[in-house]
Amino acid sequence: MGVIFVNGWTDAPNAIATAVSTRVLRPNVAIGMAVAMNFFGALVMTFFNAQVAETISNIVSFDGAGNSSQIALAAALFAIVSWAVLAWWFGIPTSESHALIAGLTGAAMALGGLQAVNAAEWWKVLIGLLVSTVCGLGAGYLITKLIIFIFQGVNRIFANKLFTVGQAFSAMAMAFLHGAQDGQKFMGVFMLTLYYNNLVEKTGNGFDIPIWVMILCSVTMGVGTSVGGRKIIKSVGMDMAKLEKYQGFSADLGAAITLFFCSIFGIPVSTTHTKTTAIMGAGAARRVSSVDWSIVRDMILAWVLTFPGCGLIAYFMAKLFMIIF
Repeated sequence: MGVIFVNGWTDAPNAIATAVSTRVLRPNVAIGMAVAMNFFGALVMTFFNAQVAETISNIVSFDGAGNSSQIALAAALFAIVSWAVLAWWFGIPTSESHALIAGLTGAAMALGGLQAVNAAEWWKVLIGLLVSTVCGLGAGYLITKLIIFIFQGVNRIFANKLFTVGQAFSAMAMAFLHGAQDGQKFMGVFMLTLYYNNLVEKTGNGFDIPIWVMILCSVTMGVGTSVGGRKIIKSVGMDMAKLEKYQGFSADLGAAITLFFCSIFGIPVSTTHTKTTAIMGAGAARRVSSVDWSIVRDMILAWVLTFPGCGLIAYFMAKLFMIIF
């Protein structure tokens, strides 16, 4: 639950960053909307299609180690929370999805070596990394270009009013799909904790996620989002690129479309990665210099460091926890 809370606190604000930066929504209103839409996204999408949760629950194995399975999994979650809070402190929008995958992998390897890693499921992560980059960037860029072409002769005041409404709805869609993607990932981990405490059994390749788990995880993520995340909103929505309302709409819509199809096909992608690349695309479509590429460089560095950094923390934390406990 701590990991889910931190995801809502540090990751979910990405979904509403552009709507706040373009002044379509006030921060408090945007956060309230994000709380509600994260909740419904996690609940509704998991009820109809839980493939993302299944992928996460099968990406590594802690099986066959008795109490050490619980200890190693606890160490992984501890490492993920530590990494996320550190990133939040510096206002860096790291991916909680990447941290989750890296933490689980590092701890599992501390327990069972490379044999503990499911290569087939890890391929989905690498595919998701490529898809979120290409599709997020491409969708943000192309939708912005299309809007510039269609609305070049339209009165600017009318267009701004139209995209104010449009961005409010696209931000809602983005928050809903953040819940659908990240909510499922963390439900998958929650089910693992129940499994290694002998409270549930696997059915086929995954779990039948009870409705109480869906509600508990959704509410916890929503509470985390309500705590804030203003540093992340500033980095993503204000510092990285100065967007107008139609660009904010394009970034939100492009990211939401990408997340929707990835959720349908069970590909675990980073909502942070998808949203920030969509913002880059929307900003660059108007003028390449409108994007602060030094901020982008810092974000990319944080993304690159997440896999080895969080993975190593989880690996050594698992070794330490097994000695202590």
